[in-house]
Amino acid sequence: MAAPAHPKIYHIVHADRLPSIVADGALWCDAAMVKRAGSGPTIGMGSIKARRLRLPVDCHADDKVGDYVPFYFCPRSIMLYVIHCANHPELAYRGGQGPIVHLEADLHEVVAWADTQGRRWAFSLSNAGAVYAQFRSRLDQLDEVNWNAVAARDFRQADIKEGKQAEFLVHESFLWSLVRRIGVRSAPVAQQVASALQGASHRPPVEILPQWYY
Repeated sequence: MAAPAHPKIYHIVHADRLPSIVADGALWCDAAMVKRAGSGPTIGMGSIKARRLRLPVDCHADDKVGDYVPFYFCPRSIMLYVIHCANHPELAYRGGQGPIVHLEADLHEVVAWADTQGRRWAFSLSNAGAVYAQFRSRLDQLDEVNWNAVAARDFRQADIKEGKQAEFLVHESFLWSLVRRIGVRSAPVAQQVASALQGASHRPPVEILPQWYY
């Protein structure tokens, strides 16, 4: 399966974190967040975040995975499933998927912005937090992503599970103004998001999209 003509990328975050993201005008990478006082729950796994601070992005010399803001190529990611199950021993957050929101952006728009700003970007062909991850940094390599796996809803097979976890990475920070849509699971969370966006200069549409959830 070839890459879509207009691929989208998705970052998941707890709704309680939106006010600080909007105030900063940006999403920050884990390396930067270590030095910042973020507000709201952290939904990732601490041990994996720590490992990503050490793992190289081998297509950009000296860069580490934790130096990049991560996105998936699909909503309803495997990480969201882990959050939904709330039983992984390394997952500190146990609040389930209900308050989690998807921030959607257009990959080609992001690349155009990054290239104009001299901002590095890359993508992995599997989980970027794994020591065996392979990285690419050219748009003509997007066909190397396993797009069938990305689109799959059943990821019990090992190769599907790996391919579905491919990531798009933006160095250091990601402009809030590049977010084009916010997907939520329920009306109450949609209202919470709308409240967080009040007064913001950039207010992407908020849509209730239960098909993006488990």
